[in-house]
Amino acid sequence: MMCLRLSPAPSLGLVLLALVLGAVRSSVLELNLRDSENATCLYAKWQMNFTIRYETTNKTYKTVNKSDFGPVTYGGSICGNDQNGSKIVVQFGSGFSWIVNFTKKAPNYSIDSISFSYNTMDNTTFPDAVYRGIVTVPYPVAFSIPLDEIFRCNSFLTLEKSNVVQHYWDVLVQAFVQNGTVSKNEFVCEEDKGPTTPVPSIHTTVPAPTTTSTPKEKPAVGKYWVTNGNSTCLLATMGLQLNIIQDKVATVININPNTTDFTGSCHPQTAHLRLYSSIIKYLDFVFAVKNENRFYLKEVNASINMVNGSVFSIANNNLSYWDAPLGSSYMCNKEQTVSVSGTFQINTFDLRVQPFSVTKGKYSTAEECSADFDLNFLIPVAVGAALGFLIVVVFISYMIGRRKSRTGYQSV
Repeated sequence: MMCLRLSPAPSLGLVLLALVLGAVRSSVLELNLRDSENATCLYAKWQMNFTIRYETTNKTYKTVNKSDFGPVTYGGSICGNDQNGSKIVVQFGSGFSWIVNFTKKAPNYSIDSISFSYNTMDNTTFPDAVYRGIVTVPYPVAFSIPLDEIFRCNSFLTLEKSNVVQHYWDVLVQAFVQNGTVSKNEFVCEEDKGPTTPVPSIHTTVPAPTTTSTPKEKPAVGKYWVTNGNSTCLLATMGLQLNIIQDKVATVININPNTTDFTGSCHPQTAHLRLYSSIIKYLDFVFAVKNENRFYLKEVNASINMVNGSVFSIANNNLSYWDAPLGSSYMCNKEQTVSVSGTFQINTFDLRVQPFSVTKGKYSTAEECSADFDLNFLIPVAVGAALGFLIVVVFISYMIGRRKSRTGYQSV
């Protein structure tokens, strides 16, 4: 790994005026770092979260999710120059730190590495941890960007190493800012560009926007899967209907499986399914393990080309849907709604997912949603009631017929 000297040259006398959002409690982080002349030298705005898996003294594993960072500081962040690298340093919580290193080599600058550290001495966050001390997880990046451009990536990015999963999205960053002005020229990540397709066009399943939601037919059911090597690690079967409100205009989009591509990744603690098409830049479903024995839908991230030429983007990493035991699948045949935000909801139909522990490419026994359970319970009850009513009718008819027969015998 390349070792960089990351302190500014004394002759520069840089004064680090970090015009950030203060000590904020939010997953949105923003840093506007200025030099001694009060000119912006480094700008960044992004969202992130972390999942840490650690071993306990009773030889089990626990998971820590870090998305609410509490008071955040940026001490140690530096502008850098031609000889010395630039650096973003973020401290939060009890012993957490996150560092990004940049180097400059005209006409480009590079994101060299990302380093995440946590302290298992904090017994509140890491109870019963076997190892006590600071754990640092370095991750080499080596990604080059032109000096006069700002890097943008709205897509959901995942880094995983040494029992730590890092997620990033809505990223804007420019190191070694030229002339104190953040560039308007964007260097867009490959994930945001999506597949090589023609210019986005209006799909037949997308209606013109109206001020009220237009009723839609039930969407077609698609089958999606993710492989890890030669084996399938994630299965999903579902019909998807997107409900978007933008500028008080409601739009309903049915996803057509025949024109939708998919990809994804599988990790021990997380699994990711991405759908994309000429209209859907990306629709991400992120699953996570909780309590070491169950999985659930934790995050949904979407970026969608609207018919008016705008792009609708949304991200929510604090969801709790589709909960089921590990080693099983989750199933819900009835219509279900995943509420991502007040402006974005996903209606699912004939849903079945298994993001972990897939065996031989087939679904395991399903845990059904409460709506299906109610339906399955009501059907036999209704059938039993109908049969009971039929028996009563037959019995009454028999008694009436028998009574008439006896009356006839008496008359004889």
